[in-house]
Amino acid sequence: MIRTGLLGIVACVCLQSAAQGQMRAPHVSEAACEEPTLRCATKATPAFGPDGTLWLVWMAGGQVSVASSQDAGRSFSTPTQVTTKRLNLDWGPDARPKIVVDRKGGIALAFSTFRDEAFNGQVLYTRSTDGGKSFAELKPITASNESQRFEALALDQDGTVFAAWLDKRNRIFAKEAGQKYEGAGLFFTSSSDGGTTYAEAKLAREGTCECCRLGLAFAASGRPVVIFRNIFEGGVRDHAVMTFTDVATPGEVRRVSNDDWRINACPHHGPSLTVAPNGTYHVAWYTNGKARKGLFYAHSRDEGRTFSSPMALGRPDRNPTRPFVLAGAAGTVMVWKEFDGEKTSVQMTISRDDGETWSPPKTISSTTDTSDHPLLVSNGKQTYLSWMTKADGYRLTAIEDQP
Repeated sequence: MIRTGLLGIVACVCLQSAAQGQMRAPHVSEAACEEPTLRCATKATPAFGPDGTLWLVWMAGGQVSVASSQDAGRSFSTPTQVTTKRLNLDWGPDARPKIVVDRKGGIALAFSTFRDEAFNGQVLYTRSTDGGKSFAELKPITASNESQRFEALALDQDGTVFAAWLDKRNRIFAKEAGQKYEGAGLFFTSSSDGGTTYAEAKLAREGTCECCRLGLAFAASGRPVVIFRNIFEGGVRDHAVMTFTDVATPGEVRRVSNDDWRINACPHHGPSLTVAPNGTYHVAWYTNGKARKGLFYAHSRDEGRTFSSPMALGRPDRNPTRPFVLAGAAGTVMVWKEFDGEKTSVQMTISRDDGETWSPPKTISSTTDTSDHPLLVSNGKQTYLSWMTKADGYRLTAIEDQP
């Protein structure tokens, strides 16, 4: 494992830096942890249900499991195994299982596996209609046998589940035509029955970076927004947003910033997106471009047509990484990780004025061992930091109000 404060840039794959955690014990054995339990989890993703129940999906021991908590993550129900056998789960730094919970309590999941040693992936999905007690048989989200990775799920107000991912099916056609194929395609689909079935996958954009997570939200009912690392002219891998006209119609590609990161490799370091109730897009991302290096934040008040000047995040001497932004009850909250040479800390800042100004960064959690990426989740009233660490296991920390 690599230290979580360091970022490895490689051509196709990056060493895994997620945690092996334990829910309650302060110390965990260094021995291999191959059980599908939460204490062996490497990635954990939260979502709140409409009744305030916290749902957690994680990957451990080659399997995916789900459990719920009625006490804000202090204890969890008996886990339900989503998978029936050990799988070659996508362990890339930007990969993790995804979960959404609808108003009726239905749970939609998606995650990716590796098909082969060349890191070609397959996105699988399933759904529970009985409160997480059981899940339907796993199915591929698309019939294509080419690589799909870095899926993202979002739930619309009407219960529609929207999914997007990075897909390399069109490289076959390019190869047959003797053309160069760079990156991947941004593909999407939607489900009108809560994630039981999905419509035929469609291409939204060709020429995206092939190995960075997507950010996904809704600008309004029926209008998904995706942020992704695009490949612009000259091999520049800077970020862009796309606002859909509806769940079946992609929109224009809008550039977030001109970072001028020219790299023919995979950063494995994707962006984060949230849309505030008033429609403001808040985005955070990593770059190592000629124009700027490090973590940055910007906002848009015109549906991504223009963005504010990038604001740097974190201390450059502590290698800030893995930003996440969420507009919620506590204002707009941002978190990221920093490494000071001994410990990894999660830094937090809050904006009360829709991204115009931000509070001084504050350490809200830390570990001296490996850890997952910091995530933010809200139950509509309170925003929480969701973080998995090897030493302390799963933590759900309320974001307290600041002056």
